[in-house]
Amino acid sequence: WNQCQECRFKKCIAVGMATDLVLDDGKRLAKRKLIEENREKRRKDELQKSLVQKPEPTAEEWELIQVVTEAHVATNAQGSHWKQKRKFLPEDIGQAPIVNAPEGGKVDLEAFSQFTKIITPAITRVVDFAKKLPMFCELPCEDQIILLKGCCMEIMSLRAAVRYDPESETLTLNGEMAVTRGQLKNGGLGVVSDAI
Repeated sequence: WNQCQECRFKKCIAVGMATDLVLDDGKRLAKRKLIEENREKRRKDELQKSLVQKPEPTAEEWELIQVVTEAHVATNAQGSHWKQKRKFLPEDIGQAPIVNAPEGGKVDLEAFSQFTKIITPAITRVVDFAKKLPMFCELPCEDQIILLKGCCMEIMSLRAAVRYDPESETLTLNGEMAVTRGQLKNGGLGVVSDAI
């Protein structure tokens, strides 16, 4: 049957419950709050553990990381000394008279010519990089060509992105030529300059 709280309380005391264990409203709210805080802390701790305890790569994964790293180092222009070896593209390049490009944009032909000289060996290095990856070489030739056409610009952009110098606001292309955003845009490489 249904009893009121007071009747239940009296019955509990009659059978031996200690009255000092009874919580008033303030203590009850404080206890609920503490329980909720502890739950939240446990959730955060579990989330933190799951983020920190990423599984160690397997031996096979380490081997793949090593192969890709070696391929990158072997085909990366100037290595880590790019800042000391870079040359700045003269400021007047990229400022010449601009001609209309077929797709409607405008291009400085002198800057475009300079970028072509820089990008051609960079494309060759991307192809060499891919050829050093065993899994790439196992693909049919047609698939290799499709992959290279689809990702060459992205790989060159990634390689260039690590060579952005915020002090001079220049991007070093191919590990040798430092160019400004404006020069890139005027030379027909606005896609690259917009990504910076």
